Amino acid sequence: MPKPMVAIIGKPNVGKSTFFNYIVGQRLSIVEDIPGVTRDRIYADTNWRGRDFTLIDTGGIEPKSEDIIQVGMREQANIAINIADVIIFITDIKQGVTASDQEIATMLRKSKKPIVLVCNKADNFGQPDPALYEFYNLGIGDPYPVSSTNALGIGDVLDAVYDHLPPKEENDNDKEIINVAIIGKPNVGKSSLVNKILGENRVIVSDVAGTTRDAIDSYFENEAGKYNFIDTAGIRRKSKVNENIEKYSVMRSLLAIERADVCLLLIDAIEGVTEQDTKIAGEAHESGKGVIIVVNKWDEYEKETGTLEKYKKEVYNRLSYLQYAPIIFISAKTGQRVDKLFNLINKVANNNAMRVSTATLNQVINEAIAIVQPPTDKGRRLKILYATQAQTKPPTFVIFVNNKELFHFSYERYLINQLRSNFDLEGTPVRIISREKGEKEI
Repeated sequence: MPKPMVAIIGKPNVGKSTFFNYIVGQRLSIVEDIPGVTRDRIYADTNWRGRDFTLIDTGGIEPKSEDIIQVGMREQANIAINIADVIIFITDIKQGVTASDQEIATMLRKSKKPIVLVCNKADNFGQPDPALYEFYNLGIGDPYPVSSTNALGIGDVLDAVYDHLPPKEENDNDKEIINVAIIGKPNVGKSSLVNKILGENRVIVSDVAGTTRDAIDSYFENEAGKYNFIDTAGIRRKSKVNENIEKYSVMRSLLAIERADVCLLLIDAIEGVTEQDTKIAGEAHESGKGVIIVVNKWDEYEKETGTLEKYKKEVYNRLSYLQYAPIIFISAKTGQRVDKLFNLINKVANNNAMRVSTATLNQVINEAIAIVQPPTDKGRRLKILYATQAQTKPPTFVIFVNNKELFHFSYERYLINQLRSNFDLEGTPVRIISREKGEKEI
């Protein structure tokens, strides 16, 4: 069973993201003094008094706005309210109770969920601020004065949240969850794919490139396994990154790659592989992550005999260093072949974490040497003494040799290909580190 969920709700610019970031101990939500910066639900696991739970940051609610982004943010907040076990309603004590606060309070009361009312920006602790008493008019219990910026009063709020969490279930042991980052340039259908998988409007989808600014976690479970899908902001070209907010988004996408076990690289079928795609793919490859190339919008691509194989060849020509990555053609819009992703994700995740025994590894290396002799240089021949696996994620092998200078890149590539074919290491980078006898492994 997933951890209990606690949603942070409130109108824009009351300090929700600052509150969220302080509790989770890292800058996951973008914080800028601009209303509406946090658009989607941001998830992070945290702990209080030995109890784990998931905290959800949401975009600010403007109850009466008809702006397309504001409407989307309102829908996201509603979903967060529906899935939450406890709601933290954050207000601004300096503004007092506003009409928006009253409408949000009415909406929250209808949810029948436990609500912890927080009056943020109470920066002068000591005597209670007389403005605090006005918030009793919202009819949702005692207000807790806090200062998110100065970290004052937050412990009292978390104590109240703790008291409202559902009873802890015994023997609640999840098997390993696979973290899957959905990466790609803006507007290729990353959010649409998440929504199709989850069967709900989990992230805001619009035809405005860059709508998703944060990396957003979504837990999903089916008969194939348990997954955490991380929908990332589209990584823009550096020349297009002007605002601080966009810079944070690029950084968040790169951090999402670091957190992932498997990266789904989404390519727009109509546009094909662009220069930006090659850079994004390079980040996943260099990070040692499992990679699946997902060609989206395949339903819109004009086809003829041999189109599929020709398209694959073109993709691999542009992404030459990802020859190991499987390619799947889907439509996030219609759901075409989306269900085929799960077994592929499982396979790639397992391959990325594969461990090979030293005896089996050396047998394969020795057979490879017998087929193609190691290179020579000026009468000196490379001798491979033995090999061992140093680590997983990605599979990394240390090969001890008589002279590292003789271990040419071409022979290293040959050995990697032999390891791939023998151990079926589809979807994962494979690394070889050469060492001379007497050197430490790594």
